[in-house]
Amino acid sequence: MNRRFRVLIFLVFLATTGWAQQFPGGTQLPNGFGGQQGRPGSFSSTSSSTSGNGIDDSTKVIYGPTSTRFYLEDDLFNNRKKLYTVDTTMDEVHRFTYVQRSQNQYQDLGNLGTPMRPVFVQMPQQLGAQTGYYAFSPYAYQTMSVRYFDTKSPFSDMYLALGGRNQNILRFDFTQNVNPRWNLGFNVQRFTSQKQFGTSGANDPNKLLAQNWGFLGHTNYRSKNDKYTLLVHFINMNHSLDEQGGVLPGQRIGAEGDTLSIIYNYEGDARLTGGGPASLPRKGPNGREIRNDWHVYHQYVLDQGIQVFHRLDYRRQKNFYQDDTLRLNQSTRDVFGQTVPGFYPAIVGDSSSIFQDARFRLVENMFGLKGIYQRKGSAFNYRAYLRNRIYGQYTRYNIARNRYNEYETRRTETFLGGWLGYYLPDSLSRITAEAEYQVGGGFRLQGQLESKFLTAGYTAMLTDPTLLQERYQSAIFSWRNNFRLRGYNYAYGRLNLKYRKLQLQPSIDYYLLSNYTYFDTAAIAQQATGSFSVLRTGLNYSLGVGKLLLSGQAYYTVQSRTDILRSPPVFLNSRIQYEFLYAKVLYIQAGVDLNYKSAYYADAYMPVTQQFYLQNQQKVEGYVLADLFANLRVNRTRLFVKLTHANQGLFQRPGYFVAPGFLQMRRGFAFGVDWYLFD
Repeated sequence: MNRRFRVLIFLVFLATTGWAQQFPGGTQLPNGFGGQQGRPGSFSSTSSSTSGNGIDDSTKVIYGPTSTRFYLEDDLFNNRKKLYTVDTTMDEVHRFTYVQRSQNQYQDLGNLGTPMRPVFVQMPQQLGAQTGYYAFSPYAYQTMSVRYFDTKSPFSDMYLALGGRNQNILRFDFTQNVNPRWNLGFNVQRFTSQKQFGTSGANDPNKLLAQNWGFLGHTNYRSKNDKYTLLVHFINMNHSLDEQGGVLPGQRIGAEGDTLSIIYNYEGDARLTGGGPASLPRKGPNGREIRNDWHVYHQYVLDQGIQVFHRLDYRRQKNFYQDDTLRLNQSTRDVFGQTVPGFYPAIVGDSSSIFQDARFRLVENMFGLKGIYQRKGSAFNYRAYLRNRIYGQYTRYNIARNRYNEYETRRTETFLGGWLGYYLPDSLSRITAEAEYQVGGGFRLQGQLESKFLTAGYTAMLTDPTLLQERYQSAIFSWRNNFRLRGYNYAYGRLNLKYRKLQLQPSIDYYLLSNYTYFDTAAIAQQATGSFSVLRTGLNYSLGVGKLLLSGQAYYTVQSRTDILRSPPVFLNSRIQYEFLYAKVLYIQAGVDLNYKSAYYADAYMPVTQQFYLQNQQKVEGYVLADLFANLRVNRTRLFVKLTHANQGLFQRPGYFVAPGFLQMRRGFAFGVDWYLFD
C-alpha cells in the first residue's frame, strides 16, 4: 500500500469521526504523544546523514525509527552527543490530556484547555522578572523541548484523540532533510473542549469552552566540517477560554418528597454567564492568550575545547480578559433559596463591562564561550556567558465605556554566569555546578551529582517577583507593590535501586522559601515575611511479573505553613497493566490508572488576573480516580481506547471537585490513533 493511499484512508477516517465539523486545522501535543513531559529515551550516536535509498536490493523497506532521529538543544549546549529515536512504544499512549501527561502533578479546572497550575511548589525557571501570566503556558510548545531532526526520508506523524465528553485533539508533524546537513520541519496542533455545565443542551450555540491553535516551525543546519551548528524555531499559540467561574448547586426531590441538595451538579448553571446567545454583540466572560516566540541558537568551534555560542530569544505575549455582562455577573442570585453573591469583588468605575489587555515583549541575548576536554575516558566541560534581557509590559484597562487607562513597565537586566561539569570514566556519573549573578539583583547557585545509584543536588536562588505581582490596575483589582527578592533553597536526592524485576526510587525534596509571594483570599498579590519549609518524601516503583506490570509514584508532604501555600499531604499514582500479543501482529497493553490526592483547600481561579489564589471555603480531591485503558500497536501505528472516570457513581459518590467550584469530568469514552509515516 503506497503512502498516498494510506494518507487518503486516514483522511476518510477523520471525516467519518466528525473531524470536518470539529477541527478546521491540525494539532499536536507539544511534548509527544501521551507520555510524561521530559526527555525521551536516549540513543547515543554520531550524526546520521540522508544518503541512501528507501528500498535496498532485496526490496526491503529500510526507512523507520532508526533512520529518523532527533536531538535537543540542551544536549548540544552541554556538548553531549546524543541522538534520540521517535517513540514507538505503547507506554502511556492513553494519557492524552495535559494533566495526565504531567503524571497528575498539575491541576486544571476539570476540562481540557482550562487554566493549569502545579500541585507542588516549583522553583522559578530562571533569574529575572517574568510576566506572571502562566495559566495557559503548558498548552504551548516549549522552547527547550523542541526536537531537531536528522532524517533519511520524509517523516510525518498524524495524531487524533477523540476524548470523552467532547475533548478533542488533532496534530500533524512533518520534517524532512533538504540535504545531509540541513533539516526543515513544522508541527501544527488544534484542540477544543465543550462545557460540561452551564449550557442549555447539545444545541446551545455557546457550548464551546476552550479552543487552541498551536504552530511550531523549526530548522537546523551544520557545516560540512561540523564546526558551525544553527538551530532556529518559531512558536505560536492562540488560546481562548469561555470563563464559567464554577458550577452552582442544585436541588432535587427525594423519595419521601423532601428537598435534597445536588452537590455534584454536572448539569447545573455556571456562576459566570454570557447572558444571551452568541449573536448578541456583547461578549461574555472570556480569557485569551496569544504568544509568538522566535528562538535562535548557534555555535562555532574555534579550536579543540573552545567554542563560541550565541542564543537569541524574541517573545511577544498578549493576555486578555473581557466581560461585557459584568453587571449581570456581579449581581446576587437566588439559587433554590440560597443567596449566591456576585462573582467579582467591588467594582470601581464602569460597572457594565470589563476589559483588560496586558502585552509583554522581551529580547534576550546570551553570548559565551564553552568547551569540553576529554582525557582517559573522563571529560571536563565548562561554560561562561553574558546574558542580557530587555523587556516591557504594557497594560490597558477600561474605566468607562470606550475610555481606557494604561501603564507600562520597562527594564533592562544583565547577568553573568558560569557552568562546570566533570564526567567520570564510567560514562554514567557526572558532577555539575553552575553560578549566575544578576547585576544589581539576585543570584542562582546550583550543583548536582548523578550516578548509577544516586542523584542529588542543591539550588539556592534569589529572584524578582513577577511583573503582575508588582503592579496591577483594573476596574476591579488594583495594587502597586515594592516586594523584596524571593528566596529559594532546594535540596533533593533520589536513589536508584534495582533487584531483578523490581525497581525502586525513594526520594526526598526539601524547600526553604523566603519572602514568598502569593495571592491571598481576596485574590490580591501579597508577600510573606520570613521563611518556611516544605518537605516531600516520595517513592517511585515498578515491578514486572511476567507480562504483568505494577508501577506508580507516592508522595507525602509536610510544610511549616499551610496558610499561604496549599499542597495535598498524600499523593498517589498507580498503574496495573497486562501486555500480550494477539494474532501475532497486534500488541496490546490493558490496565487501569489510579490517582489519589488527599482532600485539601486547593487554590481557586480568578479569571480577571488569570491567577490562582487562596480560598478556605471548599476542600477538593479526596477521591480515587480510575481510568480503564487499552493501548494497541500494529507495526508502527499506535492506538488507544479508554474509559475515563470509570468508577463514577461507585460507592454512591457521583463525582468530586478538582478545583473550587469545578468538577472532574464525568465518565466518558476516548479513542486515539498515532500514525507514523517514514517515507
